Amino acid sequence: MIRVENLCAGYKELHILFDINAVIEKGKITTVAGPNGSGKSTFLKSIFGLATIHSGKVIFKNRDITKIPPHEKTKIGMAYVPQVDNIFTNLTVEENLKIAGYTLEKKEYKERLDLAMEVFPEIKKKLKQNGGTLSGGERQFLAIASALIKKAELLVLDEPTAMLSPKLAAETLRKITELNEELGLTVLIVEQNVKKALEISDNAYMLMNGRIVFGGKSEELLGHEKFENFCIGI
Repeated sequence: MIRVENLCAGYKELHILFDINAVIEKGKITTVAGPNGSGKSTFLKSIFGLATIHSGKVIFKNRDITKIPPHEKTKIGMAYVPQVDNIFTNLTVEENLKIAGYTLEKKEYKERLDLAMEVFPEIKKKLKQNGGTLSGGERQFLAIASALIKKAELLVLDEPTAMLSPKLAAETLRKITELNEELGLTVLIVEQNVKKALEISDNAYMLMNGRIVFGGKSEELLGHEKFENFCIGI
């Protein structure tokens, strides 16, 4: 679904990523792992158009989207859920969902809303509640539900369990697995609990110092003799 070719990226003049080549397979979950500061979040932002691409290409479903702005990418089936500021906290849950589906016809919006509420019943009873009053887990559920309403085919998640309790973190990862297995969503994820993320994913890339040092099956990375060293940047 996504092909990254010789990508060098960062922020303005700052270079963070170097010569990145990666393939995000359709219908699979792919985890991007690496120590802090390795460029994981920059990799996600580069794909979605939120970082400066100095050279290289990002291809989505055989279309070059390297220079397409983020708001246009949401219209072609991509959704990016950042770690923070991923909902409108001054609006109700219902208003957040309506904004997500503003381009849909009324009937289609209702169908997508029903689907989102089926997957996330936790927020169904809080439609009239202000987004700013939701718990951390509920905010993540609302952000991902909004992506469902937008008819996302590719879900890009940056630290979806950050600051969540172990119970809520496990539930969030279970929901992500459900979206992949039952709805066929392609998922690209950066996750602080890398072992748990690798356990639910099919493929993985490991970044160190802005470069890929591993690309392959998740279980291969989990079983790699240098896995622990990779994670702490040794």
